[in-house]
Amino acid sequence: MEEPSALILRATQFAALKHRDQRRKDHAASPYIIHPVTVAHELTLAGITDPEVIAAALLHDTLEDTETVPAELLAAFGERVCKMVQELTDDKELPKAERKRLQVEHAPGLSPGAALVKVCDKIANITDVTHSPPPDWSTERRMQYLDWAASVVAGCAVDNDRLKQRFADTLAKGRESIKAFLQLA
Repeated sequence: MEEPSALILRATQFAALKHRDQRRKDHAASPYIIHPVTVAHELTLAGITDPEVIAAALLHDTLEDTETVPAELLAAFGERVCKMVQELTDDKELPKAERKRLQVEHAPGLSPGAALVKVCDKIANITDVTHSPPPDWSTERRMQYLDWAASVVAGCAVDNDRLKQRFADTLAKGRESIKAFLQLA
């Protein structure tokens, strides 16, 4: 039986290699790997210690944003991790508006582990959109993202009060920050 830390480190290495040439859309064009690591860290801040859920957080964008295929994840990380990542993967062949609609629609059906990762992903994204948005995002688009993220998370069945509170706090602070920016402009 593999040690939990070994699974998490293998997932970190796998994600880092898969995302190695990718950058975030923020002004600094930060290395992409910061995002999945942040999502995994958010899980630990909420007291989540399940190594397979943490591994899924680290891997959650590999199918969607890299050349990774499900068979790779299955072979390397097992069925549960692979299924969670698949649940969290948008179909990039669909228009963006449709992908966003489907995230809201599918949120109530996520497995418990995938729902935890989804909420942490939205916490990380709200933080980025609030503090380091893509340079071409207007304040209106940033607020729309926060509203949409809230609707996705509202559908997630998460039984973790710490995580729910962390999301609510992040969302409230994000809205306050963007509104304050609007008042300064």
